[in-house]
Amino acid sequence: MHFKIIFVKLVSTRYNISSMDKARVASLIERIGNLLRSEERASGSDSGLQTVHVQILGYLSQCNRYSNTPAAVTEFIGSTKGTTSQSINILEKKGFINKRSDEEDGRVIHLDLSDKGERFIKNEFPPYEFKAALDGLNKNDTERLSQLLTKLLIQLQRKNNGKLFGVCHTCRHFKKFGLDDTHQCGLTLEPLSEKESYQICREHVQLPEKAV
Repeated sequence: MHFKIIFVKLVSTRYNISSMDKARVASLIERIGNLLRSEERASGSDSGLQTVHVQILGYLSQCNRYSNTPAAVTEFIGSTKGTTSQSINILEKKGFINKRSDEEDGRVIHLDLSDKGERFIKNEFPPYEFKAALDGLNKNDTERLSQLLTKLLIQLQRKNNGKLFGVCHTCRHFKKFGLDDTHQCGLTLEPLSEKESYQICREHVQLPEKAV
């Protein structure tokens, strides 16, 4: 309900949309979310995983080296520290992730997908039915859908003062070829590979009108 209220306020400010249309859009997004959660639950059932476990694995498969901490996972999935900690411990015990201490600050723990976790992501995430549904859209429709959902997410996160968790190459800190032939993070001043430039970052600051 909180999501719907914020969504209606946002679209009311920028667009001339009727109350019925606003409710319809909110209901569609809510329905798609429910179906996706159901498919995630089914995809993880054979491995004894719950929906939240699948979500964590999906996030870790996409985030960069600065954002694979328990704190970042907690913020991304919108859960409590206790629930996230329990879920991480379960995933570690089941062999889907590995924990390691940060090389510079031993108090910081990083979470990496294990080979088993990588195989699960390759076979089960996103769920087959969801990928099949997206295959029914052409490339332009898929790109446009991604852009619109990204814009909506940015507005919702800003309204809630939440972190955006965008990808590096759309971030204000991103410096394309900032180190000769290598990209660079302007926040940490460390080099970024091409692959890393398309990964999710906890410290992301969105550039104006920059599409993901």
